[in-house]
Amino acid sequence: MKFKSTIAFFSVAALMAACNNRVSVSETGLKYQIHDEHSDSRKPKVGDILTFHLVLKNSKDSVLRDTYKEGQPMQMMLQVPPFKGSFEEGLAMISKQDSASFFVSADSLFTRMMQPLPPGIPKGSDIQFTVKLVDVQNEQEFQKSQASAREKQVKTDAKIIDDYVAKNKLNATETASGLNYVVTQEGTGVKPVAGNVVTVHYTGKLLDGKVFDSSVKNPQSGGKPIDFPIGQGMVIPGWEEGIMTMKKGGKCTFIIPSSLAYGTAGSPGVIPPNSVLVFDVELVDVKKAPAAPAGPGAVGGQQ
Repeated sequence: MKFKSTIAFFSVAALMAACNNRVSVSETGLKYQIHDEHSDSRKPKVGDILTFHLVLKNSKDSVLRDTYKEGQPMQMMLQVPPFKGSFEEGLAMISKQDSASFFVSADSLFTRMMQPLPPGIPKGSDIQFTVKLVDVQNEQEFQKSQASAREKQVKTDAKIIDDYVAKNKLNATETASGLNYVVTQEGTGVKPVAGNVVTVHYTGKLLDGKVFDSSVKNPQSGGKPIDFPIGQGMVIPGWEEGIMTMKKGGKCTFIIPSSLAYGTAGSPGVIPPNSVLVFDVELVDVKKAPAAPAGPGAVGGQQ
């Protein structure tokens, strides 16, 4: 008798699971599938900031993006659905901690984005958005949580850098921002100032020594150094600050906290979120920025 009851229980459980995972269609034509539902949890509204994990697949079940593998959930403000059957419409249907899949028309999505269908996404197919809604916050709550997370990460990075410097017995100088730099070759030329164009060689590494980028070994550049204007926000803040401590001809190692590098986003597939980075940098040249062309009638100050 007990055995029959157990069978009955699992049969009912299997039936319920099948019902919970059936594909439904909204009034606007959005196909969706609820995997896990928490009806008593907070539901998002337009203007809220949503934090969610996302697995994106094409119609052939090939994964286009997976934030679980990237190590960081996505965050976005919920907008008014831009078209019928959109992903935003799906997000508005679920609650915090819910998980669901939404099947969005690829034609509608890329028409709205004014882009052609990319390879691997055939015309008339759906793109599957599988979501786990981690958090729902209004703007004030989001800003407060971000500030708290940044403060915590600054302390975490500082400890990581202190340990790295001590372990490697480095004679590092620390700046007020948390950047640490080690002069490995003193330059003899000028120091760059904001607006100068600098030429640098570099090698970027994770703390475990793995190289993720290098001008020296980059086949696209032929091993040539790169040029950019300093002090114009063209590179990460740790570079801006570090390079302006150097003299032409000098070499330095920068140990850069994540807040001065790629932050919480990292660089998917290359740099993990909240990574402290190490850069070996050589300041090859410093030049004044080219003068801006004179406007009409401005030659000699005469019109």
